This record gives sequence, structure tokens and C-alpha cells, in this order.
Amino acid sequence: MSSGGGATPAALTRLTDIVFPGDANHHGTLFGGIALARMDKAAFIAASRHAPVDFVTASCESIDFVNPAHVGDIVEVTARVVRVDNRSLGVQAELMAESPLSGEQRQCSLGIFNMVAVGCGAWSIAEPLPSLEPAAGVTGAKEMCDFDIVFPDQTSHYGSLYGGDAFALMGKAAFVQATRRSRRAVVLASTRHVTFFSQVHTGEIVELRSSLALVGRRSITVAVELWAEDPRERNRKRCGTGEFVMVAVGADHRPVDVTPTPPLANA
Repeated sequence: MSSGGGATPAALTRLTDIVFPGDANHHGTLFGGIALARMDKAAFIAASRHAPVDFVTASCESIDFVNPAHVGDIVEVTARVVRVDNRSLGVQAELMAESPLSGEQRQCSLGIFNMVAVGCGAWSIAEPLPSLEPAAGVTGAKEMCDFDIVFPDQTSHYGSLYGGDAFALMGKAAFVQATRRSRRAVVLASTRHVTFFSQVHTGEIVELRSSLALVGRRSITVAVELWAEDPRERNRKRCGTGEFVMVAVGADHRPVDVTPTPPLANA
């Protein structure tokens, strides 16, 4: 492990998503190729947050699938740099599935992705990658902070993140936050004060911060902030904010109380 160029904390990168029918195989579970793609994306973002250079995936080590993720499950990939060499690093990525109503969590997959630095960036190609501080700067597990990256198919003809995709990312963050708070099926009822301040360009890392703004009897208002950062230049910027009102619904799709009523004791 190199000590050149200073040390960088082992920051946790978290990607949270939902298994939709289009992500599933004929068994009704998350398709393995999509699971690998999400783990690889998380590993790439973790590597890019460690050093401002371009990375490519060189190999992955013994990735086993031990449990399925079903349609409707919340899936969370966490990635952290665990090894740094001169021009390559290893990222551990773990994929967990969570039942939205019960909160039950199960590990689906765990593996190491080996990323190699290529091309040029803010970090000189002649210098070794910054070394690692394993215990410093790790994001708390309860913090609702998710990352993603903007690919060309998500951009408009201006070359920036399409507004509809920005809404989708923010709405998904609000859905997960409200689901975890209520353990009910929730649907989007309305949006309030959604404002975009700056464009998000292709290749930029987006950070979604969500927090509970208001919890009512049958609805939950979630505040979401959208941030973006060029992984090479490290010019982080606040790009948008909004409030999303999520309503809890029952099996008949009619509104129900957010907090379930405890069952009555037998007389």
C-alpha cells in the first residue's frame, strides 16, 4: 500500500433502489446481472470518491449470491475501499435486500471489485493513489444519504440530467424514507417546493439527502436535497431541493394510518 499523496478516509458509499418487475428474472427475483451492475456502480463511485481519476473495473473476486431479492424489495448496496495500491484499489461491495413492510433484511451478495486508475484527472497519473485511513470518516448507518452517477441515457439534449430523471431519483429517496418510517405501502400524493438551482452533467456523482419533514396521521412529508460533484474536479454543488408528500395505503389502495394500530389483547 502506498503512502504517497496523503491519506483518504474510507468513506461509505450507499446506493438504495427498489426491485421493479423489469429488474426481475422469470423466478420473480432480482436478475443476477442487474445485481452485479449495481454493485459495480457502487464500487466505481467509491473509487471515484477516493481519488479524482478515471477508474475501470479490472476484475472481481468470488461474488456469491446467498439470498434472493424479490420484486418490491428495497435493495441497498454499500461499498467501501478496503485496499489501495499505487494505481489500483479494491472495493468491497455488499448487496442487502429489505422487505418494505416488515423491515426484515437479508444479505444477498458480497464481493471485492478491483478498480484500476486510467487516463488523467486532478490526481497526477505519475503519482500513487492516496493511501487509506480505514476507520475514519465512515458515514453512519442511520444517515439517509445515497449516491448515484449520471450516465448519458439520463441526460437531455443539453447534456445534463433530464428533469424527469432528477424527479425520479428524489422521489425514490422519499419513498424509501417514508416506507422505513411507516412500514406501510406508500404512494406519492404531491410534491411541494421542488426547485432546481444547477445542472447535473454526465459523469457527475449525485448525492441524495432525505429527511423527515412532517409525519401526519396518514401522510409523511420527506425533504430531499440533490447534490452533484465532478469526481475529477471535486466541485460539489447543491442542485435541487424538494418536499414529497407520501400517503400510506392499505390493500384496497385507500389511505390508512401511518402508525399501525396494535392488536387488541384477548379478553
